Amino acid sequence: MMYQIINKIAILVLGLIVLVSCHGLEDLNENPNQIGSDNVDPNLLIATVISGTAKNVVDLGFGDIAGVMQHTQKDGWSGGHNSYDWSNGSFNWNGYYSLLTNDKTLLKKAEVDNLEFHIGVGLVMKAYLFGMISDLYGDAPYTNALRGDEGVEFFDTAFDNQKVIYTGILSDLDRANSLLSKNQDAYFSILENQDILYSGDVAKWRKFANSLALRYYMRLSEKEPGIAEAGIKNITSNPSQYPLIMNASDDANVDYVGSSGADSWPSTTKFSSDPAGNYFRIKMSATLVDALLALDDPRLGVWANKIEIPLVLATGEPENTDQIRNGERYVGQKLVDDHLEIVGVPVNYNKDYVGLPTAIPFGGSFNLRVNPAQGTYNPSVSQLNDIYKEAKGPLLKSRLISAAEVNFILAEAALKGWVSGSAENYYNEGIKQSFEAWGIGDEYANYMAGISFGGLGDIMEQKWIASWTSATQSWFDYRRTGLPNLTTGPSSKRAAIPLRFYYNIDEINSNTENANDAIDKLEPTQFTAPDSNNSAWSKMWLLQGTGKPY
Repeated sequence: MMYQIINKIAILVLGLIVLVSCHGLEDLNENPNQIGSDNVDPNLLIATVISGTAKNVVDLGFGDIAGVMQHTQKDGWSGGHNSYDWSNGSFNWNGYYSLLTNDKTLLKKAEVDNLEFHIGVGLVMKAYLFGMISDLYGDAPYTNALRGDEGVEFFDTAFDNQKVIYTGILSDLDRANSLLSKNQDAYFSILENQDILYSGDVAKWRKFANSLALRYYMRLSEKEPGIAEAGIKNITSNPSQYPLIMNASDDANVDYVGSSGADSWPSTTKFSSDPAGNYFRIKMSATLVDALLALDDPRLGVWANKIEIPLVLATGEPENTDQIRNGERYVGQKLVDDHLEIVGVPVNYNKDYVGLPTAIPFGGSFNLRVNPAQGTYNPSVSQLNDIYKEAKGPLLKSRLISAAEVNFILAEAALKGWVSGSAENYYNEGIKQSFEAWGIGDEYANYMAGISFGGLGDIMEQKWIASWTSATQSWFDYRRTGLPNLTTGPSSKRAAIPLRFYYNIDEINSNTENANDAIDKLEPTQFTAPDSNNSAWSKMWLLQGTGKPY
């Protein structure tokens, strides 16, 4: 189904967004015309919540978190993307709570009408959204969130501990699994065209619920290994009771409509003639390109274009040589030496794919670009594949969770002895399902002949690769495991990968006491200063005491 953002949904969103944070309703008057659970079709709310969630997943996973996890780098307007130049003015969580307000209305209406499918869907999306909030920030309003319409006592909402939030998420997902366990014909009032994820397929939603639970049990594996082991064993030992997404055909993907800039892939050039637009700023990261080249990985050609003009060192020629010959640019040693001094990294002579190194100060000048300008075409650096210029397409999806991720989780669990079966077999299947998802399944066998399995490092590397355009999940894995072993660049804000988002200044100003209590519970690291505790380099509860990733 298409990622639909249509007029009636837009109208509902305007009517349903009751609060954009957990505070500030003192200034709002009651609106007698507001759409509420008694006068709205929950099917329309399903579309609203899914589409909003899907957009957030791509905005992060193809946006700044792709920079953090070194899938991509930008050579223009790059501070937040390449260098983690964030602050307490970055990344407000209001959008997540607005979607949760809509989801709460969906659940309330579905409960009144005893619509089990809609309740199940609402619980899955509630878990997904609260999970993202806590994963990104740490402690957050949960138990008493979204209750500002009930009275002034809920205007300043306390932040729940992450353990409370994750426990609630897992409880909601277990209930969703039960609600979605009947045959398809046992449910009613499903409008397939409004379920823009699975077209009303109850069995697929059930797999989504359990796969999401598996993700969160593994999320807890370092902090609460007992809870994680018990939960993963329970799911995997009862496959008929807890079916999972094991095949890419069941991946939780949302397509784009592509009718306007608002409902199109974020790097599309279809609605902009700007030569320095988002597509032209984003380059493949050298970290990812080099990893894929080392593995002779065909996914590289799906995600990136080959360079137009390779560089060749003009050995034995004048040091100022700079000539195009037979489609290649021959450059002398002085140009190469000057490049190293100015840009801080050496020239890359690969003839096929060249990535942009992490957080270099003059990204527009990399690889001896003539007349560098921010965010425009560089013929000697790999641009994204042309599919990312399009507004929509068969591979342009918001990927909420995948069979590849599930199999990699099972591979890691097998290494821990928590599930039966071979870690290597799950690892192989994770790669296979990633290949299937990207339309190159026929190249899997040849690829596997050239790689080997060596344990957790290989699992996490392949999981990181497979999270392309969904890099936020690989960020959360990195925090938990320290893998893959990423190093920062010369312009990075700190000499370490960030661990969380800052609590936003709007929340601190409007819900001061509770926000400050949550900030006090963060644990500073050697990279926190000169920030206060409210830093992207402070540890949330989930990481405290684990020794990970640093």
